[in-house]
Amino acid sequence: MGAIKRFDHVGITVADLDTVTKFFLDLGLEKLGGPVQMEGEFLDTVCGIPEARTTIVMLQAPGGGTGVELSGFERPDPEPGQPSAMANELGLRSVAFEVDDLPALVERLDEDGYELIGGVGEYEHIWRMAYVRGPEGIIVALAERIG
Repeated sequence: MGAIKRFDHVGITVADLDTVTKFFLDLGLEKLGGPVQMEGEFLDTVCGIPEARTTIVMLQAPGGGTGVELSGFERPDPEPGQPSAMANELGLRSVAFEVDDLPALVERLDEDGYELIGGVGEYEHIWRMAYVRGPEGIIVALAERIG
């Protein structure tokens, strides 16, 4: 069995690709590529959906690392998820980023209409962390190293 070489990206399927892309760019991610429209045998084979068409935007934190792939399906119509899902529901629940100034970022996101799910917590005087609900219910974990 082959070994994993690296963690490449997390994929998030969204209904409004432009809004979600803007949200992540405003957080500080950078666009690696796209939007790129994909359809045809490759996509049909990989995702197992015949006649699929999607548009993809690839994002990454400054300096590299694991990417975020945003995908907006045009065919077939996207299926609604549960945008109010909480952290204890099964499945991928959040994407996490280390940030420089958590209080300032939380304040800015609140001004943009993205609220905290709970509050800002502190772990053993090492990390300050908060969950913010972004567009389409995406939970974004933001953590600042304080010690």
